Amino acid sequence: MTKEDNRLLGSFLSNFISVKKRFLITTLIFSLFMLFGCSSSEGQLSTKNSKPDPFMLAKIDSHYKKWQKTPYRYGGSTLAGSDCSGLVMNFFRSKLAKTLPRSTAAQAQLGYKVSQPKAGDLVFFKTGRGGNGLHVGIYYADGKFLHASTSKGVMYSNLNEDYWKKHYWMTRRLTDS
Repeated sequence: MTKEDNRLLGSFLSNFISVKKRFLITTLIFSLFMLFGCSSSEGQLSTKNSKPDPFMLAKIDSHYKKWQKTPYRYGGSTLAGSDCSGLVMNFFRSKLAKTLPRSTAAQAQLGYKVSQPKAGDLVFFKTGRGGNGLHVGIYYADGKFLHASTSKGVMYSNLNEDYWKKHYWMTRRLTDS
């Protein structure tokens, strides 16, 4: 082996060790990020209610009774046909005297995020359907929420069902009552 061969071998080993160190450091940083960097309250929900507000429950039930035969209609906001944000907008206007924006995306900017929903809070989902891929409903109690289903119209569903758990995004509170 010549001096030149020894020098090339030494250079190769030095580069190999340097690449190996960088790989190990990168792997360690990536692993730490995956363990700690991605933790978030978004997508996590506790449906354990303390004591539901009976007045809010009555308002939601009353709204449901009026809207329960309403079919889903994208862009609709009447009893002839409504989408999810139209149903929510009408609930807040008629039952709480509050004006909400028309779109789910705009409604998702209102109020503040909470991890434990109360009756009247808005629950949001990323379903990939509709104009913006978002869905919204009105939280009732014990995991139930009122919404406009694309297949069954206005109905109650449960956040603990696999579909809703998988697509849950966040809960926002607009009222302090």
